[in-house]
Amino acid sequence: MRIAAGLIFAGAVSLCATGAAWSQAPAAKGAAPPAPAAAPAPAPAPAKAACANPDALGIARTVEIDTTGGPGFGFEHFKQLDFLRDKEVVMTFDDGPWPVNTLSVLKTLAEECTKAVFFPIGKHASYYPEILKQVAAAGHTVGSHTWSHANLNNKKLTEAQRKEEIEKGFSAVKWALGASPAPFFRFPALQHPPEMVTYLGERNIGIFSTDLDSFDFKASKAQTIVDNVMRKVDKLGKGIILMHDFQKHTGEALPDLLRKLKAGGYKVVHMRAKAPVQTIAEFDESVIKDMKLPTVSSRPLNSVVQTVSE
Repeated sequence: MRIAAGLIFAGAVSLCATGAAWSQAPAAKGAAPPAPAAAPAPAPAPAKAACANPDALGIARTVEIDTTGGPGFGFEHFKQLDFLRDKEVVMTFDDGPWPVNTLSVLKTLAEECTKAVFFPIGKHASYYPEILKQVAAAGHTVGSHTWSHANLNNKKLTEAQRKEEIEKGFSAVKWALGASPAPFFRFPALQHPPEMVTYLGERNIGIFSTDLDSFDFKASKAQTIVDNVMRKVDKLGKGIILMHDFQKHTGEALPDLLRKLKAGGYKVVHMRAKAPVQTIAEFDESVIKDMKLPTVSSRPLNSVVQTVSE
C-alpha cells in the first residue's frame, strides 16, 4: 500500500458566524434512466451566502487534502491519518445522484448550513448530471464511487476491469459536472483490493473508508438510522460517517440526525482537495461512447491535511 504519511495543520480563519455503508442496490426497478443528449454545462461556482439559520449545525472548520501518494481516511481500514479532533464528524454520502433522495439530502444540509463529501456512482452521474451539478454548486465536495458500483474484490474481474471501473467513474463525474471532481474515492462495499490501493496511490487519489457506518441501506425507517449513527458516534467520540443519498430513509432521517449531532456538541469538518483529479483521455472517451454521445474535439480535462478555515 502506498499511503502518504503526516498531517499538516495550518492557520485557521473564521468561517461562519453560526460556528458550528454502503449499498449495492441497483437502479430502481422499472425506472429507465434517461439518455443525456449532450454534455451538461459546467456547474456554477458555489454560492457563499450567509447562513440564515442562527441555530444551524454549520461547519467548524475546513481541511484541504493533498492526495499525493493516495492517503487513506477512515479507521475501519486506515489508521495512520487521524486529523479529527474530539466531537468532530465528517458527513459523507454514497451512490447518488438520484432523483428526490439526493435533493432531500441537499435541502437539509443547506438548512443546517453544513457541507459533506459525496461519492457518486458514474452511471448515476451520467443519468442525472443536473442533480450532481446542484451538489457541487452548493459547495459540497464531489469524488467518485466507481462507474457501476462493482465490487472490485470480485475475483472474476481482471486488473484492467478494476482500473476501468475506477477511471470511468471519475470520467463520468467529470462529464456530469463539466469540471474535474476531487481525487477522493470510496470502494464499493468497502472492499479494498491491495493492488487497487496501490494503483490509487500511483494516481494520487485519496481513499475513503469510514469510522462509522450508518447502515442506512438496511434500515426500514428513518429513526433506525438516527439511532445507529448517534449510538456509534457517542461511543467513538468523533468520526467519518458513511450514509447514502441514494436511500429514501436517509433523507428522512437527516434533519433529526443533524439536530441531535448539534445537541450532542458535535461539529462538522468539511474536507476538500488541494487539486482536482486528472482524468485519463481513454476513459473520458469511453464514457462518451457508452452514453452514445456525439464526439467533440479533444481538449484537456482537467503536508496531507491543511486546515484552511475554522
